[in-house]
Amino acid sequence: MSRRGLPKRQRLIGLWLLLSGVSLLGGAIFATWLDAHLAPSGLARLTLWLGSFSGGATIFLVGLVLERRLFTPLRQLQAQLARLVANPDARDDHPPKGWLKSLEPDLRRVHDYWREDRRRLATAHAEGARSAARIRQELETLLQLLETPLILCDHHRRLMLYNQAAEEFFNGNTGLGLGKRLESLLPTSSLQHTLNQLPQDGAPREWLTACDNRWLKIILRRVPDRHGEILLTFSDATASWSNEMGARAQLADMLIPLRQHSASLICAADALSQLRPQSNANNDLLRQRLERMIQEEGAILGDNVARIGSLLDDMQQQGERLTPLWSNDFWQALDERLDPEHRLITPVGVPTWFKGDAPALMAMFDSLVKHLNTHLPDNGFEGEISQGNKYIYLDLIWRGKALTEHALSQWRQHQLASLPLMPKVADVLRQHASEVWSLNDADGIHARLRLPLPAMEREGAPRDAAPPRPEFHDFGIADLPPPDEALAGRPLRSLDIVSFDTETTGLELRRGDTVISLGACRIVNARLLASDVFDQKVDPQRPIPAASTTIHGITDADVKGAPTLDSVLPRFLDYVGESVLLAHNADFDLLAISQKGIDLELPVIDTLLISRALDEALEGHDLDSLAQRYDLTFPPGTRHTALGDAQVTAELWLALLPRLEARGIDSFEQLLALQASAVDRQDANAK
Repeated sequence: MSRRGLPKRQRLIGLWLLLSGVSLLGGAIFATWLDAHLAPSGLARLTLWLGSFSGGATIFLVGLVLERRLFTPLRQLQAQLARLVANPDARDDHPPKGWLKSLEPDLRRVHDYWREDRRRLATAHAEGARSAARIRQELETLLQLLETPLILCDHHRRLMLYNQAAEEFFNGNTGLGLGKRLESLLPTSSLQHTLNQLPQDGAPREWLTACDNRWLKIILRRVPDRHGEILLTFSDATASWSNEMGARAQLADMLIPLRQHSASLICAADALSQLRPQSNANNDLLRQRLERMIQEEGAILGDNVARIGSLLDDMQQQGERLTPLWSNDFWQALDERLDPEHRLITPVGVPTWFKGDAPALMAMFDSLVKHLNTHLPDNGFEGEISQGNKYIYLDLIWRGKALTEHALSQWRQHQLASLPLMPKVADVLRQHASEVWSLNDADGIHARLRLPLPAMEREGAPRDAAPPRPEFHDFGIADLPPPDEALAGRPLRSLDIVSFDTETTGLELRRGDTVISLGACRIVNARLLASDVFDQKVDPQRPIPAASTTIHGITDADVKGAPTLDSVLPRFLDYVGESVLLAHNADFDLLAISQKGIDLELPVIDTLLISRALDEALEGHDLDSLAQRYDLTFPPGTRHTALGDAQVTAELWLALLPRLEARGIDSFEQLLALQASAVDRQDANAK
């Protein structure tokens, strides 16, 4: 690309001062020579000296006027046009000045027309897509409510969609993200073969694989009548496999001796029945042996039956229907079920986790209140959780007397019609390997119904639900070039980019300064993914100077206990994958993370060099100046943080993108050529 435009301001000023100085010096020499030869006096001498200096003074004054009235307004106009190309909706705070001031009404009119045309186009597009957007929003909401983890990938196995359940299911796995390859999430050699064997009609295929120390059961389907997209749903098969290898395997092993003892008992009983009533020594001896054998086999059989019962109880408690429950959530759900209009249950005490079948427990307590309404008050209850050694006690407390055992016995036989197969209360208690009883409190005023349930080691209240994320899907990924296409010829908008930044103990990286924070975010399909980020504090294994803390705010206490750079870099490289790196003044950040011998064989985009190449005549290519130029903002407290600077750098890249395209720079190869033309060693350590 031919780089023509306004020269740098320093060059213009230097040339102007040089010409003015040469002219003034030449005028002074010429005036001195004339004064010596002509020896004028009075007004003639004054005129001689003024005439000799007039050329230099004229050049100086003309240059001063041009700089203030023409060149400075031209640079302001260039910056304003750059901002408008990057963001047509940016505020117009640099109106033309000087000799260009008369252009202000015309530029404002053009800008207004531009905004009006964009507004009309956006309105027309919004009206045409309103129905589709509403349907999409409803589908997205339903998708996020699904508890089944699911992923949709295109025919190149790039992730196009995943839901909240998938994010929680693969929590901590850097292979999950829009545009990433499925192989980075499920690294198995049989994956490609399995995908190739999927039927075209959408028939499901099951696949079992190990991932992150778990056995995953995956159901794969090819989306019919589409372009080869594949839908995957996941479940954790580790528990069921453990069950197969645990309690169920023990039950299977116990069946063999149980059958043997049963056969022995049957044979002994049959032989005993064949003995004649008359008594003789041989018959008495045989009868004694058979009776002893029946007693021994019966005792063994009884022990085995007891063990089977214990195993069945363990299986029932370990079943998938017994899930972790937070006591306050349970009391609230039960309260809403009993009477949505009034508050009947008030939680008291310290809330905690327990394990149970929430629908069955709520149906059981609902039945208790309705079936025993003659014994229980109608003015409300208190719900309390009491801690035991292996159990927690779920107590329903009321003002009055305890329930009689006769009333509880009748209630245990009550059928719960709201549950499948209408089990009895006793069946629900058996499901939880529990029993229920009622007792009076020591104060003589209150009574309670107590239900012991399995406790859990889990601590802390449930985390607040995260707000819906805007980047769980991007169907435009399917239209991107194939991943194996040569990177040099790929369009800039199709690049998978990771913007990163570092904070360090200081600027002397070659003298011991090192990374204390590493942050990154991802751009896929020319869209910044707000929550797909990498943010990690790093222990520098040396004190952080106070001067550096003043800039980035990170203290020794903030990095105490953080992992070292040796352990953080492999995770960062996993996050980057095959993406193109992006940074502002990339030389500094690359040097910071390459001190540990990590060789980043990845292409790097440097927004500092790109900005300098696009606007050579403008001053200020640091991140703060460019953020102001392109109307980008740092959220409070994010400037000079690794993740905050990386995100603004990503936004800066998206602002520069339309300006590059306007100059015909569409491919990655052309971008690297432009970037190489702007390399300036004097800025290698600027930050």
